[in-house]
Amino acid sequence: MRRLPGGRYVKTFARSFCTAGLLMGTLFFAASLTPSLLPRTPITQGAVSGAAFSAGYFIGVLMRWLWVYLGLPVPRFRLNLAIQAVAAAGCIGVAVYFLYRMTGWQNSIRAVMEMEPTEGVQRVQVALVATAVFGVFILLARLFSKTYALISALIHRRVPVRLANVLGFSIALALFWTLANGVAFNYALRAFDSSYRQLDALIETGPERPREPRRTGSEASLIDWNDVGRQGRQFLGNAPRAGEIAALSGRAAVDPIRVYAGLNSAETIEERADLAFEELKRVGAFNRSALVVATPTGTGRVNPPGITPIEYMLDGDVATVAVQYSYLASWLALLTEPGYGAETARVLFDRVYEHWRTLPQDDRPRLYLYGLSLGALNSDLSFDLFDVIGDPIHGALWSGPPFSKPTWQTATRERRPGTPAWLPQFRDGSVIRFANQFEGPDVPGAEWGPMRIVYLQYASDPITFFEPEILYRRPDWLAGEIGPDVSPELRWYPVVTFLQLIADMPASMAARMGFGHVYAPEHYIRAWRAVADPPGWSDEAIADLEAHFAQR
Repeated sequence: MRRLPGGRYVKTFARSFCTAGLLMGTLFFAASLTPSLLPRTPITQGAVSGAAFSAGYFIGVLMRWLWVYLGLPVPRFRLNLAIQAVAAAGCIGVAVYFLYRMTGWQNSIRAVMEMEPTEGVQRVQVALVATAVFGVFILLARLFSKTYALISALIHRRVPVRLANVLGFSIALALFWTLANGVAFNYALRAFDSSYRQLDALIETGPERPREPRRTGSEASLIDWNDVGRQGRQFLGNAPRAGEIAALSGRAAVDPIRVYAGLNSAETIEERADLAFEELKRVGAFNRSALVVATPTGTGRVNPPGITPIEYMLDGDVATVAVQYSYLASWLALLTEPGYGAETARVLFDRVYEHWRTLPQDDRPRLYLYGLSLGALNSDLSFDLFDVIGDPIHGALWSGPPFSKPTWQTATRERRPGTPAWLPQFRDGSVIRFANQFEGPDVPGAEWGPMRIVYLQYASDPITFFEPEILYRRPDWLAGEIGPDVSPELRWYPVVTFLQLIADMPASMAARMGFGHVYAPEHYIRAWRAVADPPGWSDEAIADLEAHFAQR
């Protein structure tokens, strides 16, 4: 085969791109530079923009194919070259303009989150990363095309051409899907699981093993200190002491009880739940005024800002129990297995509830549920309302509820007219209420029923407000008034906003305290006050407690 001159290689390569695809890709690229829920690093922005450009390019190619398939006129060759040149110039101009405006858009997010504005973002780095991502997608697309053509050609020897094309496309698609889902995805998932497992097993400089016999992890405990993992040691070892609580409240206090069983504490879910339950009885948890069944996040973490406030508000007279079910980060487990950990939460709740309901009603602790993120989802799935309606629990506090949480979805969808999706009011407010960092769960004129549920959520939390339908439909939380911690310049774009929020989900764990998926301890206080109604806490005392936790 005769080698073409270098210039002709360049022309041939340039002509291999679809003009309609480049135009549509550029529009998607430009839209991807507009704000989403959280600030983005140059690397993240480049990855999102590259994926958006690739999605737009694919749609443009599909539109051109449909145009040709319908037999509509196609520009002649020389005219086509002129169109390509004009399109290329236009694409470059649009890309440069939107890259220039990117800094202002990012600062619009930082402003509502009370962050210092950035002087500039690395536009060249964003462009290079986006180009690299698009290049990877193009290589994969062309590899798929070659594979499809080869398989179709082989099949065409025995079947008609159209049937060969359909079969070839189907086989190639199944092959690539199997490789992506069964090999690459599973390998990445195992890598994540291994890294989080190693991190969980890490014995770092931190809490020492408890010495008091009545504390979980001590020598007298049924649960070994080394088996609870890193997250368990942090939870058990950093509980506030009675002296700290009394110094703030001015009242007598006791040490709060914390019980935690790690994945290595027993072999099966049932054995871990039984172990935690027996430990609860050993340390006298059912003699406290309140008992909280906490469901950890995917990594096994029981969020201290979510539990410590109620320990202070009840003068330490509270016990909390949790059982680990995973090492994976919540956002990863949420995208891969939305019901991750529900069985563990359900078994633990059943053990605790069945014993609790046998105790005299006037001599048993008030029973609450707590969960953050994936823990909120699995805590919700741990019980059936119809199973407990005869002897209901007293309440639940669920923070950062994931978008797939069934009770949250129902309450948000059936909210009272005129209330925003990011802070809805559900029916008469007697069972479910919502709060955020700016407004508490109080509803004027509403009276609580026997069971109180409060959702603490930030409008800037993509774990809560992502939904698959954003791919093609504007979400309710962007209709009308938007949340106070959301950029006023955020707009919905089909496909693009979906990709932006996918990137926001892992980034939400590193947001500034009080925004994204990082829930501040002071914001839990009014939520717990509504759920548990602790005695002796005036509005002034609540404000002082909030100030104390904010300073910490």
